[in-house]
Amino acid sequence: MTIDKNHVVALHYTLNSVEENGEKTFIEKTDADQPFAFLYGVGMMLPRFEENLHGLAAGDKKSFTITPEEGYGEKAENATAQLPVAMFEQSGMPPLGVILPLQDPEGNQVNAVVIEVTDEAVIVDLNHPMAGKTLHFDVEVVAIRPATEEELSHGHAHGIDGHSGH
Repeated sequence: MTIDKNHVVALHYTLNSVEENGEKTFIEKTDADQPFAFLYGVGMMLPRFEENLHGLAAGDKKSFTITPEEGYGEKAENATAQLPVAMFEQSGMPPLGVILPLQDPEGNQVNAVVIEVTDEAVIVDLNHPMAGKTLHFDVEVVAIRPATEEELSHGHAHGIDGHSGH
């Protein structure tokens, strides 16, 4: 079986960013006993990520790079917001670098990174944390199976076996 739309894919990956000088900086990787499982072809993953996996079989390994334009876009320098300190009276002031889950006026979830704290405001960067980064993946496909009807109706994988994740 090969990876195609409406299949659950389980894989191990190592993700690095590629710096301008060509050097790689480690970002994250899966645990040896916990592969990453997702529902392929339903828009949950970056389209370019899925394109690179299409047609692979269990046991296949592949390395590929995704440019910022193919990934999370370029970093917008003016994508910041000033949150009033009153928002943090209950929880306390957040430290620099922490990710705050926010909601925009349309109800979309946004993760913002704290970049500055002043007496008047907490200034956050609204760019995706991977914006502006060239991403390099080393993947190994662990397992592939057809998605269950329940997974298709929920729009996500329920683990490698189809019974976990809830």
